[in-house]
Amino acid sequence: MFDLGWGELLVVGAVALVVLGPKELPNALRTITNLTKSARRLAGEFQSGINEIVREAELEDARKAAQSITRGSISKAIEKAVDPTGEMKSSVSSLEKDVKQIKAEPISPVGPIPPAPSMAAPAAIAAPEPAKEAAGDVAPAKEEAKA
Repeated sequence: MFDLGWGELLVVGAVALVVLGPKELPNALRTITNLTKSARRLAGEFQSGINEIVREAELEDARKAAQSITRGSISKAIEKAVDPTGEMKSSVSSLEKDVKQIKAEPISPVGPIPPAPSMAAPAAIAAPEPAKEAAGDVAPAKEEAKA
């Protein structure tokens, strides 16, 4: 810091010995060491204060960035990143509609349930057709099959 060499320190010590005298020199050295300690302590406090201010400034920037993200809705940002064209969203919504329709229809183990018949029978109910193969008709059918 001050860039003093051993030669300069020897000169300063000699001057201090001449000026203060041998009796007061130990008290002067104690006072100087106490002043040096307090100066170092103040410098450390100052440095920690500066570091705290820098940390708070960085935290303030991070807090502002987080607030800007929440204002812009993070879900919209994710949606733009994942599906920029909106194609997946439309296909998912169509699937949701299909699922809702399927859930609305009743499910039967046999198949779809036909509509319930009305109580009155329709007038055009046909009588069952008589069997075409009577006892006498069977033999000619066999003869035709041989020919």
